[in-house]
Amino acid sequence: MLRRGRWGWWIGLAGAVVFIAFLGWAFVERGRTAPTQGLAPDFTLPLYEGYDGGLGIREFRLGDWRGHVVVINFWASWCKPCEEEAPLLEALWRKYRNRGVIFVGVDYLDAPSAAMNYLKRFEITYPNGLDVGTRISRLYRITGVPETFVVDSQGQVVFYKAAPIRPGELEGVIERLLGSSSFVEEDALE
Repeated sequence: MLRRGRWGWWIGLAGAVVFIAFLGWAFVERGRTAPTQGLAPDFTLPLYEGYDGGLGIREFRLGDWRGHVVVINFWASWCKPCEEEAPLLEALWRKYRNRGVIFVGVDYLDAPSAAMNYLKRFEITYPNGLDVGTRISRLYRITGVPETFVVDSQGQVVFYKAAPIRPGELEGVIERLLGSSSFVEEDALE
């Protein structure tokens, strides 16, 4: 009888330690926020068929675009605020793509058929793909959609917004980065 009681005590103690460790981990994770500066986390995004932005690629790997300004937009077809910014993001892509600026859409928690309808409805042409298993969104610690990051030519996060992009917001950031980067015009995308 005494033996069984001691094992129960040890099991209870072990359970309490595991529970406290889990709470501590959850507290630390909750305190982490989206990267707003420093090196942007690298990722690989499989692209939707027909949505490579004319780049001739099947997947987008952030590290492959060092030397370019990259705008990363997390969105979903069910997101009403994403609809507000979709035409603006497409217009900015068209304005800056020949100057070496890359836009990439990371589709979050979505059905591919709904996402394809969204992309067609808003005539989106820049690279887009589904964040399979929410790996990229967890890497960037997004809390919802839309969220947008701008990464400079050295791979550093220089802009972050967790709300729809408004006219004029990205242009200033992009122009500043293009003016101050060592980007050579003949390297621009065609």
